[in-house]
Amino acid sequence: MHVDFLPDIIIGNIFSYLSLQDLRSSSLVCKRWYSILNDEDNDVWRLHCIQKLAEEVLSSDILSSTPTYKTKLKAFHHAWNPDDCSRNIYIKPNGFTIHRNPVAQSTDAVRGKIGFSHGRHAWEVMWEGPLGTVAVVGIATKEASLQTHGYIALLGSDDQSWGWNLVDNHLLHNGDSQGNYPMLNNAPKYQVGERIRVILDCDENTLAFERNYEFLGVAFRGLPEKLLYPSVSAVYGHTEVSMIYLELERH
Repeated sequence: MHVDFLPDIIIGNIFSYLSLQDLRSSSLVCKRWYSILNDEDNDVWRLHCIQKLAEEVLSSDILSSTPTYKTKLKAFHHAWNPDDCSRNIYIKPNGFTIHRNPVAQSTDAVRGKIGFSHGRHAWEVMWEGPLGTVAVVGIATKEASLQTHGYIALLGSDDQSWGWNLVDNHLLHNGDSQGNYPMLNNAPKYQVGERIRVILDCDENTLAFERNYEFLGVAFRGLPEKLLYPSVSAVYGHTEVSMIYLELERH
């Protein structure tokens, strides 16, 4: 029987055995296959999620901002990189949350798995433990340091990283404070558990933030045209930080 005569449910079943790269290629074969794979909540993406994501993640609200199976899978492939973090940090079994071990006189950072150099991207960061004296969220190149002695704002301490210190609302780059953020009188401090949305526009070379769905303004301009990775740096022992990549924003 020719594949054209197979019902959609059977073709979808076959697709569930293919790799993500093969699925991308398959979506370009014909309109029908594209239509099947364009359904982001069908069994193809559901089965891939079950295979790759921890059961606790799928049953929790950590992925509440990714409503379909395909967007959950995309978030997983953009999550924290277990091979690109300080030795004092490990990725929890859920795949989305880092845990910083209680090591004295150390500041520790982590990068996401995938960096960006074009397009617009957004991800959410949730600090799920105490902030300590320094808690920075932002972006970094591959050249930025992931560990240093003492308690400092590691993210933003050099010319390879840009960060917002949630403790004192200062923007940081190249070791210097770039001013208060957001530009409000008596701006509220970050509360543990709030979702911070980071918005990186590689076309306009800007970095901005949202808090509780309120746009806080552009934080950094003139970003370099090189791969930029989601990143955080932390100092407090046992603190945990989750990062969820969201859909590429379309114009």
